Amino acid sequence: MKVGIFIGSDSDFPIVEEAIQLMKKFEVEFRLEVTSAHRSPERTKKLINDFEESGVDVFIAVAGKAAHLAGVVASHTVRPVIGVPVGGSGLGGLDALLSTSQMPKGIPVACMGIGKSGAVNAVLLAIQILALADPSMEKKLNNFRSQMAENVEAASQKIQDKL
Repeated sequence: MKVGIFIGSDSDFPIVEEAIQLMKKFEVEFRLEVTSAHRSPERTKKLINDFEESGVDVFIAVAGKAAHLAGVVASHTVRPVIGVPVGGSGLGGLDALLSTSQMPKGIPVACMGIGKSGAVNAVLLAIQILALADPSMEKKLNNFRSQMAENVEAASQKIQDKL
């Protein structure tokens, strides 16, 4: 297993569904668990240890509101942690964004954007990290980027044809 994904509650699962499909497309081994920095701190700590023992290289933590999950994970590992803030609170996710991005000096967390696009970008960042030691993963990323560029060109041509 290369990537460990933690979501703060089962209600966060829709946020990561597209990201999980991307992980599968890139054939990256991963495991996803529901755990909470506040409601199940001992479970979270145990899962971090279990994930490390199984060879996880990168953690992704998805949480809303106080969004301490990424910081708690980062405090228990020296492996890269990518935080994905979730909206849905009365503050629209701004609270989660600020909580995820404002880590104290010495405990870094890479912070993505709020919600589904943040989750997809977290997966892509994790894959970029893995690609540093895996040339085949780098090739897949380059192909993915080329396909995105082709899609933009095709969309532009489709619009031009309508004019």
